Amino acid sequence: MDGDGDDADLVGALRQRGLHARWLPWDDPATLKADLVILRATWDYTERLDEFLAWTTRVPNLLNAPGVVAWNADKRYLEDLSAAGVPTVPSRFFAPGQAVTLPKGEFVVKPAVGAGSVGAQRFTDTRQAADHAAALQASGRTVLVQPYDARIGAGETAMVFLGGEQSHAFTKGPLLPPPGGKPSLDESGTFAEESLQPAEPDFELWEVGHAALAAAAAAVGVGKDEFLYARVDVIGGRDDPRLLELELVEPSLGWRQLGEFDRARQQRTFALGVESALDRLGLGPFSHRRP
Repeated sequence: MDGDGDDADLVGALRQRGLHARWLPWDDPATLKADLVILRATWDYTERLDEFLAWTTRVPNLLNAPGVVAWNADKRYLEDLSAAGVPTVPSRFFAPGQAVTLPKGEFVVKPAVGAGSVGAQRFTDTRQAADHAAALQASGRTVLVQPYDARIGAGETAMVFLGGEQSHAFTKGPLLPPPGGKPSLDESGTFAEESLQPAEPDFELWEVGHAALAAAAAAVGVGKDEFLYARVDVIGGRDDPRLLELELVEPSLGWRQLGEFDRARQQRTFALGVESALDRLGLGPFSHRRP
């Protein structure tokens, strides 16, 4: 097992720093005996959320931390970012049993807890949208409604941060088909197939990313350098960029969009971030040395 394939070289990068690393399913009992667990391709957590969040609190040490994961697993975190002044795509949330208000024009309905665009659909027909929202609520899910921003047709810009600092970026082609259609999922059925390309975002887009990380750190009470990894997905250009999602649980980091040299360098940065976390957690090489 090696995650979704994009992280295939990470174990080697960690071992080059003298860290014993191996892949395990998140629900493997052996994870509870590890000094440190790093979340990566835990794609099924949205279907087992309560079990997953309980597990995050039993692992001795987790990156990103359990409080970060619990906050970020529910897209209601967008309300916190918006309140902090981060430019976000307008979002409204409707819990099970709550009447859903749908906007005019084209819009998106999706579950507030979800990954890989599963359960997300575009609509112009309010009756079809109401039926989809009702089905989500009937399954116990909170519904998220957002206006459809046509700029997403040009794709999303995904900006990767390591240890709170900007690392690299890539673009993701549009995932949602026109109204009435459903995303094309990979063979596992756990996430929508993506078309990725390297990117060099403008300064203004990176600024949205930095603002999002700062607001998230304040919301969960940590320093932004304590985010081992983060991915900020933005739509639009430098004139009016809008945050679509901040991914702190299990985002693909787009390593394969980097050339061999840059990939090795940035994966070393990832490994150095793990070392820094181990020191912070009292697990570094000098943590047991007497004064």
